[in-house]
Amino acid sequence: MSASMKNPVLLLGGSGVVGSRVARTLRRLQPELPIVIAARNAEKAAAVAAKIGGPTTAATVDLSREDLGLDAGAAFSAIVALLKDPWLSSLKYAQAQQTPYVSFASFAFEIGPEIAHYVQRPQSAPIVVLGHVFGGVGTLAALHLASENFKKVESVALAGVVDADDQGGPASQADFERLTQECPSALIRRDGLWRWVEGQDAVREVVDVTGAPRRGQALPLLDVVSLAAALDANSLRVDLAGRERTGGQDPSTELIVEIAGEGPDGAPARRRYELVDADVYANLSAHGAALATERLLGLAGGQAPAPGLYHPESLLEPGYVMRRLQELGVSVRRA
Repeated sequence: MSASMKNPVLLLGGSGVVGSRVARTLRRLQPELPIVIAARNAEKAAAVAAKIGGPTTAATVDLSREDLGLDAGAAFSAIVALLKDPWLSSLKYAQAQQTPYVSFASFAFEIGPEIAHYVQRPQSAPIVVLGHVFGGVGTLAALHLASENFKKVESVALAGVVDADDQGGPASQADFERLTQECPSALIRRDGLWRWVEGQDAVREVVDVTGAPRRGQALPLLDVVSLAAALDANSLRVDLAGRERTGGQDPSTELIVEIAGEGPDGAPARRRYELVDADVYANLSAHGAALATERLLGLAGGQAPAPGLYHPESLLEPGYVMRRLQELGVSVRRA
């Protein structure tokens, strides 16, 4: 089925900083795909829909309602939750409608309720848990680079470097407030053991693409569990570091991927790779969410997936994602 013949993709939080960029990337990837920008503020949603162009409309939603406040006859090809849904109404709605679902805003300590809903109705819909750094881009980049350059991986360290004043929109700010208030610890793997760390154990030095040292803070993101299952690496962590942007300097987002292990010849090897996007961090995250949504719809990478519980690496081919990211303007280099 062509993109134009599908029911629209519902972007919950589609008028936000990340959501509007997800819509923009989806429109670039799939010019004929119908999209609904869903938000609490009707005027803001309509303004974003008009800017995105193509078959894009707007809707108001109420996440506290089981029907999300939508018309009874509404039908969607996928539902993408780009903000935290504390009621899980959107997930239950997707399961009831047998509609593919993307959960974008859950940290590692929050996915239990979502998994429980999947366990109760495993055949209802494909569900993608995408609480990874930059919408799964970090995990997929690491897997691609590891497969091309390593025989065995011992450790992976991911780090996002963003402008210190890049706070995102209200949804992103709420995510970080929830993180610091509800779970100040971060999940890492060290020497084969899982640990929740905080304080100095959660801090490390991250060197940005200019060679400047930055203070990295570990986060409880799902990349560590994805990479542990895929690579069986003994040490894994994800950090976020900020840098001051001087006046007149354009925004920029960096993803640093550091891998250690055995090279193809069996000798010890250590590699560093840098992915750079010339925009705020929401843009790189939006690319990840849009690529996952495109794959869910069966518009790239094969047929639409069957009902199940997915992480990005079980849904997307890492090499394909790396090629698409570069087409979208992300530079990739070995440091």
